[in-house]
Amino acid sequence: MKSIGMRAALVVVILVAGIILLVPSFTSTLPPGWTKVLPSDKIHLGLDLQGGIHLVLEVEADKAVENAAERISEEIKEALRTQKVAFARVAKTNTWDIEVVLPGSEQQNELRQVIEKEFPRLKWVNVENLPEGTRIAFTLDDKEVNNIKKLAVAQGLETIRNRIDQFGVREPDIRPEGEDRILVQLPGISNPQEAINLIGKTAVLEFKLVSQNVNEAEGKLPPGVKSYPMRSSERTARGESKTPLEEKTVLTGQYITDARVEIDSRGFGGSHISLEFDPQGARMFERLTEANVGRQLAIVLDGVVYSAPQIKERISGGKAQITGGFTDEEAKVLAIALRTGRLPAPVKILEQRTVGPALGADSITKGIIASLIGGIGIIIFMLVYYKLSGVVADLALFMNIILILAAMALVGATLTLPGIAGIALTIGIAVDANVLIYERIREELRLGKTPRAAVDTGYSRATITILDANVTSLIAALVLYQFGTGPIKGFAVTLSIGLVANLFTAIFVTRVIFDYLLTERRVKELSI
Repeated sequence: MKSIGMRAALVVVILVAGIILLVPSFTSTLPPGWTKVLPSDKIHLGLDLQGGIHLVLEVEADKAVENAAERISEEIKEALRTQKVAFARVAKTNTWDIEVVLPGSEQQNELRQVIEKEFPRLKWVNVENLPEGTRIAFTLDDKEVNNIKKLAVAQGLETIRNRIDQFGVREPDIRPEGEDRILVQLPGISNPQEAINLIGKTAVLEFKLVSQNVNEAEGKLPPGVKSYPMRSSERTARGESKTPLEEKTVLTGQYITDARVEIDSRGFGGSHISLEFDPQGARMFERLTEANVGRQLAIVLDGVVYSAPQIKERISGGKAQITGGFTDEEAKVLAIALRTGRLPAPVKILEQRTVGPALGADSITKGIIASLIGGIGIIIFMLVYYKLSGVVADLALFMNIILILAAMALVGATLTLPGIAGIALTIGIAVDANVLIYERIREELRLGKTPRAAVDTGYSRATITILDANVTSLIAALVLYQFGTGPIKGFAVTLSIGLVANLFTAIFVTRVIFDYLLTERRVKELSI
């Protein structure tokens, strides 16, 4: 009797705990003080149930290699200056080749020592004597190129995840797909286009000097000068659509440590973005402004000139501003993109789907109806075929559903349309174990055993079969979760939880009820 009481108490405790876990999922207003002592996590609805966007992005990894070569060329310049090695020019050529032009051949050994010590990933290609000096060509080795491409995809994935987290999307699904693609699912967002703009923004920030004494109207630009488009607000203010800039990038956004939106205090309205550089960037910015007092410094973001203020004095302290009459929302999106790091390479959208909330609500309704029809059919079958013992199986079925939903709420799982299909399937599987047990009990009763002996034998002999069937199904569900994509994972999650709950309710809960009826109520005949 004591054993039955303890087992019954355990069942009641688990059932009450499951109901408590489900309260936040079925009500929008929790009782006062609930979150202080009780869990507030709830079941989140997936993209197909509450609407949102589905994107497949491709990372242009070759651009990351080109950017790396550009950065390495700047690092070589800095290293040669530090080692006091004379050079005429260091520049990236072709895709990811780098050339170094020395005044003469006598500097080759010094250059080789610098390259071998600080840039072992570069391969020495050839040496060529030119009228202006000695030209040495380098290139990135294949292993390094492949490594940069892999890192570009991984960094792009992390950058997009950071941006989306700061954008405030609940339960995003972001994962790699193939070698250079990223799958993004954002459920429940109110402005899909704004999120798409934020995700795809490469946020490549460059500082370039405005070319002097250049007249674009003549239709010809000198070597090393390129015409860049200006932001629409700047075009209106300046009456120009393009401005000639020196192609050389004097500073990049890789040295940015923070980017914040600030209200324009000069009375012009709008917002601007305040930038802070790391110590190295601060020194570079200070040297840049000191050497170019009186010139215009263009702030170029993703190939568009946002502003081109004149440098009036040396700027120290590692701070700068991007102005341009931003709206608050524009400034917010841009600051997030800069603060969370620029994408190592541009991304392009290969696939885009938008799911409306009305379609999601219709899916929920149909999923619930399908589950109810299946559940009612099973309940009626168990009552007709197994009589009062069918009631015991139906009670276990109700508890099984409660435990599935409670477990999903406990771990903050996302319910998808395939997940609802998993629950519907679990409803059918839930009574399968009871059918095995009941048929075994019937066989024992036909052999003339007492109800107590028939129940003991039925459970003991059917348990191994039930465990074998459910564990096999659970292994299949875990494999689906490990290797499946979003919808498949949703199905695998609910199926896995349902199988575990099924083992508990079919073997443990129903046995407690039968033990109570046979021991406490002293039932002489089973209605089975």
